This record gives sequence, C-alpha cells and structure tokens, in this order.
Amino acid sequence: MSEKSSPIKYFLSGGFGGVCTVLAGHPMDTIKVRLQTMPLPQAGEAALYAGTVDCFKKTVQKEGFKGLYKGMSAPLTGVAPIFAISFFGFGLGKKLIKSEDDQVLTKSELFAAGAFSGIFTTSIMAPGERIKCLLQIQQGGSGPQKYSGMLDCARQLYAEGGIRSIYKGSIATILRDVPASGMYFMTYEWVKEVLVPEDASAKLKMLATVVAGGCAGIANWLVGMPADVLKSRLQTAPEGTYPRGMRDVFKQLMEREGPTALYKGVAPVMIRAFPANAACFVGFELAIKFLDWAAPNL
Repeated sequence: MSEKSSPIKYFLSGGFGGVCTVLAGHPMDTIKVRLQTMPLPQAGEAALYAGTVDCFKKTVQKEGFKGLYKGMSAPLTGVAPIFAISFFGFGLGKKLIKSEDDQVLTKSELFAAGAFSGIFTTSIMAPGERIKCLLQIQQGGSGPQKYSGMLDCARQLYAEGGIRSIYKGSIATILRDVPASGMYFMTYEWVKEVLVPEDASAKLKMLATVVAGGCAGIANWLVGMPADVLKSRLQTAPEGTYPRGMRDVFKQLMEREGPTALYKGVAPVMIRAFPANAACFVGFELAIKFLDWAAPNL
C-alpha cells in the first residue's frame, strides 16, 4: 500500500475495493450462511445439506444461480462505505502510530492499525449483516417468503423490535471484526513485503497484490470464523431464542455440536476468501494509483 497516500484516498479506494469483493465472493457467502444456520437433523433424519457442494447444488436446483446472489443488495449497498471506512481506519491508524512520516511500522503496529479499523465499521456492518443473513437463509420455492427484499426486511425488523432489532448482533460483529481486521491488514502488508523486491516489475507487483490479498482474506477468516458462526446464529434466530445473546449461543452450540461447529461453513469461506479479497486489494491498489495520479494533493 502507498505510504504517502492520505486517509481520504484510502477511504475512496477502499470503497471501490469493497464492491469488487462482493461481486467476486457473494455466492460462497450465501453457501456459508446456509450451512451455519441449517437446523440440526432429528434422530434418523439426514442433514439438510451434506456439505458445501451439496448446498451449492441444492441452491442452484431450487432457485437457479440467482439464488447464490440472494441478499446481495444489502452488502452491495453497505459494502462500499464499510470497506471505505475500514481502509480509512487503517490509514488513520497508521498515521496515529507513526511518529515520523517515513517510519516503517512493525508487524504488531500494523496489526494494531488494522484492529483499529475494525471498530469503525460496526455501525454499518452490523445491520447489513443482520439483513443479509435473514435474506440468505430464505429457501426458494412456491410458498410465500417472509421478506421480499432488503428494504422490506429492514422495515419488518424495525416494526418488530425497533432499531435494537436491526442492530442485533453488534457485539458479535465487533468481536469478529477487530481481531480479524488486524490480521487482515497485517498479513497483506507482510506477504507483499516478502514477495516484492525493490526493483520489481509492474506485473510482479500486481501478482503479489493478488497473492497477498488472497492470503489476507484467508488469515482474516481463520481468526474471525468462530465469532462469525455465533453472529450468524444470533442474527437469524427468532426473538427470545437467546435471551443472554452470544453467551447463550455459545453455550448451546458447545452442548449440542461441540467446538468444531465454530468452524461450520469454513469450506465455502476459504473458497471465497482468496478470490474475493484478491479482487478487493487489486481494486484498492488500482484506485489509489489512479487517485495519486488524478488528485495528487487530495
């Protein structure tokens, strides 16, 4: 990443990178949420989905390929500001940590700047995730569906429980995003540093961006996956299912399914993580180069 670019350029470029992320990764995100939230089978019954491939096949058979993009309006609407704020937070975090403009940050300082960015995004991320998950778990078919779309879902949530219902799962979102964002940005900077020599060609730098972005996405989800599972279950459960919030979700999950359930849906997450986040950082780097050229004083 450009060390000379301002947080404002990080904000604008991060928004463009976020749009690239959603377009590349939403289908596998839908599979992830459906695997995480499928009901436990009764004795003698088969699970609703046998795994990632089975969930993919059943979704396409019942709903067509458009079923894989169900709920995309919520993250696509929110993702530009979310990623913009995330990258802005990272850029600002680096500025706050540096005592001199040319100071090279350590890995722990990069992690801290990335974790700082995770705090910024919750105000938009939490309601967007709540709406996205509720839309994603709706199964296609001939019967009526509870929500007709993003706005209808938000309207019904507000009618049921006010703004508190829309922001349900905010603490879980923070617990996921703060450490995961730290790992995300630290991994990207570290991998790119390892891969790119000082005299690297433009082609090699772009290839390094793809690899570093993909690795950052995988590292992000290895750290954030357990909290994401708890968040998905909390946000999609009927009101009153978990009176004490995440503590009840965690307790029930451990009792019924064991610790491996904290990584339920990990296969589609990892399949999605590399290309989606590679697309994000390619979009970011291209946008920031354009802004450095078009608006050097911004």
